[in-house]
Amino acid sequence: MCKNSYVKTTELQQQISRYIDRQLEGLDLPGQPASLYDPVRYTLSRGGKRIRPYFTLAGCGLCGGEMEKALPAALAIELLHNFTLLHDDIMDRAETRRGQESVHVKWDDSTAILSGDAMYAWAFRQLQRFADDPGVSRACYARIMDIFMECVVRVCEGQAFDLEFERREQVSMEEYMTMIGGKTAALICASLQMGGVVAGAGRRDVEVLADLGEEIGLAFQIQDDLLDSVADPEKFGKKQGGDIAESKKTYLSILSLQRSTDDQKHRLDRVFTREAVSSGEIDMVIDLYHELDVIDDTRAEVKRRYTRALDILDHFEDSKYREDISLLIRNLNQREF
Repeated sequence: MCKNSYVKTTELQQQISRYIDRQLEGLDLPGQPASLYDPVRYTLSRGGKRIRPYFTLAGCGLCGGEMEKALPAALAIELLHNFTLLHDDIMDRAETRRGQESVHVKWDDSTAILSGDAMYAWAFRQLQRFADDPGVSRACYARIMDIFMECVVRVCEGQAFDLEFERREQVSMEEYMTMIGGKTAALICASLQMGGVVAGAGRRDVEVLADLGEEIGLAFQIQDDLLDSVADPEKFGKKQGGDIAESKKTYLSILSLQRSTDDQKHRLDRVFTREAVSSGEIDMVIDLYHELDVIDDTRAEVKRRYTRALDILDHFEDSKYREDISLLIRNLNQREF
């Protein structure tokens, strides 16, 4: 359930994004009830980088499979992702998504919930195509379903932890990593794993794909936490220090509380527990992040995890897919908003 962030795209990613857009437009969604399916069409038409289906199709190619054979899994993961965004926007009371009105604002909460549920069901409808494909074994289909359902559970658990953390004053770094592992990394893990399974990858290769997705997902979310405090607000698409203003538990806030003196901790706690935070208080917290080396060390942690992802990627044989995923990871590491 990542925030919208710019990522420099590779040529293959652009190709896959256009391909997925066409496939989503071609879904045979019913016309009625319009109150259910119009919001679905609206949601899917807003575009996006389609990073998760990219990883599904590229992951299939990485393991020696024909990329197009993983299309049902790619569509399923993108539908699941958009389902989570609809529900996430309701819980966060977010008014916009990708520069347009959120579904619960354009329509209402009940419509957004039902339309999200419809996308969830249509995700499973895509996976059902594997069951009807004579070229896909029952064991392969079962493995794809297991991966997908495990992903759903992890996403829900991650979101539940995130809601719990809003009501808690103290959250450990271990708890935080578990939370973002569910909210952000789980979908990327499942994307890569399902692509590998479709390609006929062995269990070890599928496990490596999971490790790869975990490192990318964790790095991406920690990087989002960092950019909230250091990115150009106009490019990042939100006010600087938005997470501080909303008292969100982030990699930076947790690390700063671990390192602070009693006086610094008192100043941080006073901001993190307030409902209304001034711009001056946000600046004070960001200054403390710099003073405690939290900014530099968070940036180093992001780089470490992306580097670890590149090392994991070397497990696979050289191919255009490995080269492209490597390029995407490097682009992610360099993003500034």
